[in-house]
Amino acid sequence: MSKAKTILLGVTGSIAAYKAADLIRRLKERSYEVMVVMTQEAEKFITPLTLASLCEKKVYRDLFEGDHPQDMPHIALAQQADVFLIAPATAHVIGKIAGGLADDLLSCIALATRAPIIMAPAMNDGMYQNRIVQQNIRKLKALGIKFVEPTQGSLACGTFGEGHLAELEDILKAVDEAV
Repeated sequence: MSKAKTILLGVTGSIAAYKAADLIRRLKERSYEVMVVMTQEAEKFITPLTLASLCEKKVYRDLFEGDHPQDMPHIALAQQADVFLIAPATAHVIGKIAGGLADDLLSCIALATRAPIIMAPAMNDGMYQNRIVQQNIRKLKALGIKFVEPTQGSLACGTFGEGHLAELEDILKAVDEAV
């Protein structure tokens, strides 16, 4: 019997972070093992307790949360992941990873993992269409990172436009294709 594939879900500080709860449930329904890492900004939108309850595992939030100085959670998590899914992916996180910056647990994992990385952006349409954000996305795509493009929809700022998190089914399809 083969071991279940491990999906490391990165949750960032977008209003769409609440959809991570349903995403975890649906990944588990597909028999994936789900581990979660979240940014401090994501905690403003959804609690670690909610995500931990759904994935039935500790939620990782801090680069230095090990019990011993030699503990390196970013390396351990990077090695355990069969796929690193960042959903929602903010402009900030996309830019950090495109620039090779690693100043928190999530961005360190992104630089350390050899697993396929999938990003599902979610942000205001003006931010998403910004030339710098689009340049960062093109750069990451050229480096092999897969994107599940956002859709047109109602945005948290009260407008309608491109930047709405992709449908969960489209995100799940990208994960299925990557494992």
